[in-house]
Amino acid sequence: MATFNVIKASGEREPFYESKLRNSLRKAGADQQITDKIIHSIQRILFEGITTEKIYREAFKQLRQYSNSSAGRYKLKEALLELGPSGYPFEKFIGELLNRLGYQTDTGVIVNGNCVSHEIDVIAEKDDEHFMIECKFHNRKGHKCNVKIPLYIQSRFKDVERNWRSQSGHEDKQHQAWVVTNTRFTTDAQQYGKCVGLKLLSWDYPENNGLKDLISHVHLHPITSLTTLSNQKKKLLLEQNVVFCKQICEDKQVLKSVGLDNHTMNKVFEEAMDICNVKNNSVNR
Repeated sequence: MATFNVIKASGEREPFYESKLRNSLRKAGADQQITDKIIHSIQRILFEGITTEKIYREAFKQLRQYSNSSAGRYKLKEALLELGPSGYPFEKFIGELLNRLGYQTDTGVIVNGNCVSHEIDVIAEKDDEHFMIECKFHNRKGHKCNVKIPLYIQSRFKDVERNWRSQSGHEDKQHQAWVVTNTRFTTDAQQYGKCVGLKLLSWDYPENNGLKDLISHVHLHPITSLTTLSNQKKKLLLEQNVVFCKQICEDKQVLKSVGLDNHTMNKVFEEAMDICNVKNNSVNR
């Protein structure tokens, strides 16, 4: 088969790697047969300079014909982009993700520094770990956080850390600042983070332990992943702080608040359960 270059959202070009598409489809839950069918279909529409967006749209459309839940998991990156535009749901999302990973968290906290006070997106604690986390949400593909952002966050953290270390019980705690984004960091931002000990977490960084990996690990997919729910209904749920499919799994009745009939409620509930890999043993929800 001929080799084609694809154009990424950032404008960069790279060869089309069948293995990347195959891995994404398999991670979303597509079996070998469905994956092979979709890849064969994608190969027939490839041309030099095709965008990754076009490939994604075509693969998503075909995957949805086989399984709504697999399609919902496959659209995770787009689902995160749809959490905006305010960015607040993304902060809540990150706080809950860390909760599921064993941390105690607070969001939207005013913290005193040594010089001035700071509004922090997420404070996370577990054992001797005490983290200050800033969330940088972007609703545009291809956007990258440059080095100015970690430079700014690190300076704020140093002011907060100085105050924390003056408090009783903090002498032996591990303090660290994090910057979390739903897109990516530039290379120099990554280098700076490594140099100063600043934790950077993006869509696929660190490798194999990025945001997409952590979300899949704890099955914490946003409601914007759902294919059986209209964008209008998703927006209404987000306004009511219903951000995660797991919230629907835990209480189907939250769907009543946006005016869904019983038939649609059941379809959305079943898809949420499938996306989260939860078995439906309940008969009274």
